[in-house]
Amino acid sequence: MTRNAVQLITYADRLAGDVPGLARLMASEPWSGAFGGVHVLPFFTPFDGADAGFDPVDHTQVDPRLGSWEDLGALGAQGDLMVDIIVNHVSSSSAAFEDWCERGSASPHDGMFLTMSTVFPDGATEADLTKIYRPRPGLPFTPYRVGGELRLVWTTFTPQQIDIDVASPVTLRYLDTILDAVSASGATIVRLDAVGYAVKTPGTSSFMTDDTYGFISDFTAKARARGLEVLVEVHSYYRRQIEIGHAVDRVYDFALPPLVLHALYTGDAAPLHEWLTIRPNNAVTVLDTHDGIGVIDVGADPSAPDSPGLLPPEAIDALVKTMHAKSGGSSAAATGAAASNLDLYQVNCTFYDALGADDRAYLAARAIQFFVPGIPQVYYVGALAGRNDVELLGRTGIGRDINRHYYARQEIASDLERPVVAALMALCKFRSEFPVFDGDHVFGMSDDGMTLTLHWSDWRDWAELTVYVGEASASLAWSHKGVEGKTDDLLIDPPVLV
Repeated sequence: MTRNAVQLITYADRLAGDVPGLARLMASEPWSGAFGGVHVLPFFTPFDGADAGFDPVDHTQVDPRLGSWEDLGALGAQGDLMVDIIVNHVSSSSAAFEDWCERGSASPHDGMFLTMSTVFPDGATEADLTKIYRPRPGLPFTPYRVGGELRLVWTTFTPQQIDIDVASPVTLRYLDTILDAVSASGATIVRLDAVGYAVKTPGTSSFMTDDTYGFISDFTAKARARGLEVLVEVHSYYRRQIEIGHAVDRVYDFALPPLVLHALYTGDAAPLHEWLTIRPNNAVTVLDTHDGIGVIDVGADPSAPDSPGLLPPEAIDALVKTMHAKSGGSSAAATGAAASNLDLYQVNCTFYDALGADDRAYLAARAIQFFVPGIPQVYYVGALAGRNDVELLGRTGIGRDINRHYYARQEIASDLERPVVAALMALCKFRSEFPVFDGDHVFGMSDDGMTLTLHWSDWRDWAELTVYVGEASASLAWSHKGVEGKTDDLLIDPPVLV
């Protein structure tokens, strides 16, 4: 079972060059003390495709430029290892898709790929098509010539990412092969990427339908039979996230990042406190990931706009504008239609820059994350309190690249000496090593909504975080094995267990 400790999210190449390099880094201080595991973002062939590894040509092979399955196993031997399984699509350059395009129904891969007629064999009305939920402008179809005939192939995300039919026996055998490879590597948990879109059902939004839940349940049973836990990756309306949490091992808490920012921007912790009282506790908590900072997760239900979100529209607008202002406008240049973005509902920005590079506010945000129930994950750029990489954005024109910096070894060493990074590593170690976070928790808020209290207790041990959202600062007190500690400034006096 996955440890209740902080995990690192990272690309192998962008932080450490390759998988063996990442294993060496994770075995060194302060990384080994701070993190109990690592989520290695797609390392499959190719790891540098159209969507940074999320468009695999061969999902069963580690890209040899990064290492091997044995190298992944060595990394997994050091702690928990999370691996992505991309259940919605494959690359248009995959051998299976290319063979199907060439041979059509004569291909052994016939039935693996979705077309418009697969889902709508009797045709589709305008209402059928406009009902489909897609996180991109336009309809989810791309014309490809298949067996000499022009077909509308289902492409939820990009024309290079071909949706697969998870009801097809050919596809199920393909997914089983991936599960076998991943489980043999020593992974402890798998992340189902884009699973909300995996099942297309006529007459519905084809997003998180009853059929989708059925697929998740079946896939989870297969994963558990191989000793794997399952994390479901879905950006959606908050009540749907609560429902998903009841049905799976773990679900992301994507509402947390915008709510933490809102609290620290406005001095009002009430929306955050409300979410803490209803959210699923079997969550993986994040403030930053390889994608942007989502806002759809706190908004109204797109399929039922009369169902309000955790924040009203005007508060979400102010949140986005403040992020852009805090980042000096750099996030605005990387967000929306500004920079070839895939997602229009996310702001591309490092979390550190979203807080105006304010060290104390950043540590307060991380402390909130670590005191919220669930497994905390810290993105590699966030672990080093990274700034927006405007130069990389300028070179690639890809909005997400502003938060996907390539680190040189000396740059990592230099960043580890920065007080904010050293304090964050100490806070990670405190969270990873203190057993009190396996105990009971209670949250409180002052009458004016400007102070948030998060308290954990386990027999004689306890820990209490007090966040002054109006000042964007925090204090921390604790007792461990009868020895009490306290800090009023996480930056200059980070917590240390004795």
